[in-house]
Amino acid sequence: MRNVWDIVPLANACELFTDGNWIETKDQSSDGIRLVQTGNVGIGAFKNRREKARWISSKTFDRLKCQEVIPGDCLVSRLPDPAGRSCIIPETGDKMITAVDCSILRFDPFILLTEFFKYYSQSKVYLNDIEGKCTGATRKRISRKNFGVIQIPLPPLPEQKRIVAILDEAFAGIDQAIANAEKNLANARELFESYLNSVFTRKGWVKKRLGDFSKLISTGPFGSLLHKSDYVDVGVPLVNPINIVGGVIVPNSSKLIDKSTKERLKSYVLSDGDIVIGRRGEIGRCAVIGSKEDGWICGTGCFFIRPLPNIKPNFLANLLRSSKYRDRLEKTATGTTMKNLSNKALSNLIVSIPPIETQIDILNQLFDLDQQTQRLETIYQKKFSVLAELKQSILQKVFAGELTGDN
Repeated sequence: MRNVWDIVPLANACELFTDGNWIETKDQSSDGIRLVQTGNVGIGAFKNRREKARWISSKTFDRLKCQEVIPGDCLVSRLPDPAGRSCIIPETGDKMITAVDCSILRFDPFILLTEFFKYYSQSKVYLNDIEGKCTGATRKRISRKNFGVIQIPLPPLPEQKRIVAILDEAFAGIDQAIANAEKNLANARELFESYLNSVFTRKGWVKKRLGDFSKLISTGPFGSLLHKSDYVDVGVPLVNPINIVGGVIVPNSSKLIDKSTKERLKSYVLSDGDIVIGRRGEIGRCAVIGSKEDGWICGTGCFFIRPLPNIKPNFLANLLRSSKYRDRLEKTATGTTMKNLSNKALSNLIVSIPPIETQIDILNQLFDLDQQTQRLETIYQKKFSVLAELKQSILQKVFAGELTGDN
């Protein structure tokens, strides 16, 4: 039997319904009153993230006439992803305000329970309503005006309390199942990383400079050789650090060059079996060039390594992305804002390489372990999807008024 509930505009259920303050960079300070932003608003949960916290002074608080956010308030992000997500402010010991892209909701306790709204804000009905009222071309957001008219189901308070208690128990069980699955998945990944690192700490292999194991180690073209005006709509892709994702190369269709530019940059043309490695940012990010990428161009932010014939490219790439060698490269990189690796430091990196037969054997073992890890990832990703769907199924029944004493 379906329950019949009242429906009210969101703003009508609030004692306080307002937006945060516009805080410019010049208004911020090193300590004082904490500025909570959209990044702190998770789906139903507050993300503390104190290491990234920003602050304003008491003088700025008074000058800008800021609205204080207190424990128990509901904070809602009006920006994706998704817009409309909410959390309840916990007791952190900080005096807080929030930024302009968050709305502060302080519900009338005789009308709507904050915990009830927290769960409703995770339902597809609510999120679809929010999406339908979002505006903007580049980055959609919902205005406070549109947000205030979102329709909220309003069961009697005893019914709200009963629903919250049921959802607390159900979601706690689901969240525990998700946490267990995430832990198991992390353990599987750690097992692969552990094996990878153990392989490359073995003794008795030939130890030399990386340059001595390579035909060529080259830096990509510097800025004076390649300009924004050289990019075309159809052409040959560049490989920059951003294009190296999870050990594979993902090209950027906006960074292509034509045949004449490729001819000018022929010293940087990549061949099947080369290894591209980022020289800035995430040090150690690398990938092997295959037949598909043969003829592409090494970008400004990368090196490329052309191993000697007795070195398996995939073996060397796995070695370089292992934590042991990434740590060594990190220590040789320079720069404060962004770490940068020099050609000399990469060439002088001391590496240990076994005979090619051992390289092949290790690659086969790594392949088998990687396949097992990927199978586990697929299983756990399916489990995450099932658990997320279970949450939505429960929420759908609850907010359709179908949760009765019998079911």
